[in-house]
Amino acid sequence: MQTRWAVVAGLVAGIAVAWWFAREAPAAAEARRQRAEQAASANAEDARPVLYRWTDAAGVLQVTQEPPPRGRRYETVDIQPRDGIEVDGGRQ
Repeated sequence: MQTRWAVVAGLVAGIAVAWWFAREAPAAAEARRQRAEQAASANAEDARPVLYRWTDAAGVLQVTQEPPPRGRRYETVDIQPRDGIEVDGGRQ
């Protein structure tokens, strides 16, 4: 009977030690959560629709969805206005 209890106690101790070493440290879990939030924020920012405002060789202002040719200076324009900005075309 003593051998059975020793085997059970050994199994329980082995499982407890394996659990202890397999668990994630709180600091590592917090760092992983912060990295996930930053990645989600970057993905959301990249998913926003953007227009490109640039001037072609003839001096004509272009507004396109595709980026301009290489070497051409451009400005990005958000399609969706930022929160808290009122857009009213009737004002001067």
